Amino acid sequence: MIRIGKIVATHGLAGAVIMTHVAGNGTWLKKGHTLMVEMQKGSFIPFFVAQCKAATPAEYHLNLEDLNTQLEAKRLVTKHVYVDESLLAGLARQSPLLWIGFTVNDAHYGNIGEIKDVMQTGAQWIGKVMYNNNEALIPLVDATIKAIDIKARILKTTLPEGLLELYQ
Repeated sequence: MIRIGKIVATHGLAGAVIMTHVAGNGTWLKKGHTLMVEMQKGSFIPFFVAQCKAATPAEYHLNLEDLNTQLEAKRLVTKHVYVDESLLAGLARQSPLLWIGFTVNDAHYGNIGEIKDVMQTGAQWIGKVMYNNNEALIPLVDATIKAIDIKARILKTTLPEGLLELYQ
């Protein structure tokens, strides 16, 4: 599963919620899809989308099955939302925010570590990885990314030679 967003508020009185997400534009989620909501650390509850509307490219208004009152919806506010990797297979290249938690495997350096965070600097994305007990910043651009394995949560790269020597 991949964390894609968070329930940020209720919407109306009939149990609808507002979910922000980092998964590309607002067209990937459909009626019938399953959202896994992390109610407690490591404890996921499935919710089925009964109705969804993209309010902005990064926000959905959702009606979830069996969620009928504002009080029931309030239980979900601040909870993280996950989806199955297969649902986002086509969006993986578009949104580096989905790569948080992926392992970086480089052609020159081998297994570098897990992406702890990503940030955008102008037109380029940068990934933060713990490498040799140091926080390393690696470019997440088309020139360095060779493949993305969503199921295995691996980002295959070819980083510029000498880049990680800065962190030794």
